[in-house]
Amino acid sequence: MNITSSKIFKSLAVCGIVAGIALSGCSSGADKEQVSEKADTTEAAPAREVVLVQKGKIAAALNLPGELIAYQQVDIYAKNSSFVKKLYADVGSQVQQGQMLALMEAPELSSQLAAAESRVKSQEATYIASKANYDRLYQTSQTPGTISQNDLDQAMARMNADHAQLDAAKATYQEVGNTRDYLEIKAPFSGVISARNVNTGAYVGPSGKGSEFPMFTLQQQNRLRLVVSVPEAFTGFLTNGSSISFTVRAVPNQKFTAKVARLAGALDERLRSERVEMDVINDDKKLLPGMVAEVNMPAAAKDSTFILPKSAVVNSTQKIFVVRVTNGKAEWVDVRPGREADGKIEVYGNLNVNDTILATATDEVRDGSAITATKLQKQ
Repeated sequence: MNITSSKIFKSLAVCGIVAGIALSGCSSGADKEQVSEKADTTEAAPAREVVLVQKGKIAAALNLPGELIAYQQVDIYAKNSSFVKKLYADVGSQVQQGQMLALMEAPELSSQLAAAESRVKSQEATYIASKANYDRLYQTSQTPGTISQNDLDQAMARMNADHAQLDAAKATYQEVGNTRDYLEIKAPFSGVISARNVNTGAYVGPSGKGSEFPMFTLQQQNRLRLVVSVPEAFTGFLTNGSSISFTVRAVPNQKFTAKVARLAGALDERLRSERVEMDVINDDKKLLPGMVAEVNMPAAAKDSTFILPKSAVVNSTQKIFVVRVTNGKAEWVDVRPGREADGKIEVYGNLNVNDTILATATDEVRDGSAITATKLQKQ
């Protein structure tokens, strides 16, 4: 190698070192810029809103359909096969308890009553004769040796048998007399005749024995029953005496009130609901049996439960949970939802008062992931 080549080699080496230092300086500057950008991004990350778990009661209400029915209702049939002699009531008639609704006639009952009366008189005479005979024998038997004990016993037996026959004849007469009384159809309670299916001269009889339809349908309308089927999930919130309000389409501008009077105490096997009845005073007759009512029933909780915003509960395909923030980490906590009202929801699970929960949670916030920053949301 000559002197000229050596100089060229040294010059190239120096240039390489200078270029490396320059590149290193550029790389270090770029890395610093990236770290700075990441730091700025971290600082600019939006804070997540959280809420503190608190206990309370949700004042919710149920809106359910209900039906108004008569407090008492009865289909009135004739007791015996007979003919309508006269009608004293028609559809819409306001009747009082014991009032005559119709008079029937059955000529054969009069004949049966006369025969029963004759039988009573005949048995009366027979009994009087046998009793007189026994009394005479008894008086005579007071003298020793005049009447045997056997004759006296037979006379007593005959008298007792005649007395039993007389009682039977009287019972038969009473039965026929009671049957004849059924020819007078009377109202069993005060109410309104809502249906009439007979006319004068019509042949009527007991249900299925001469009459396909009842003679009258009587309803008590000054007092009604409001019947509601309450779903299983809400049966624990109702008690006797609870006040409710309802409306009907016929009087849309008026709200009616009633109180829970009767709880079935069992669930319907098909609907899985409990029958609840309320008594409704209806003296002004604005309400009619058969109307459909829109019922608003309060369902106040009996015990306090955990209350959270509805947005804090995640209902995924896998499970229902909330996201609790613990030491800057997300923790999925399984919960069971309860009732909802005004954007809040009851939850049941492994929670404690003042636990920090994400106010708006999704399943994108993975279990165990870091929560960078939080701020408390006012409930």
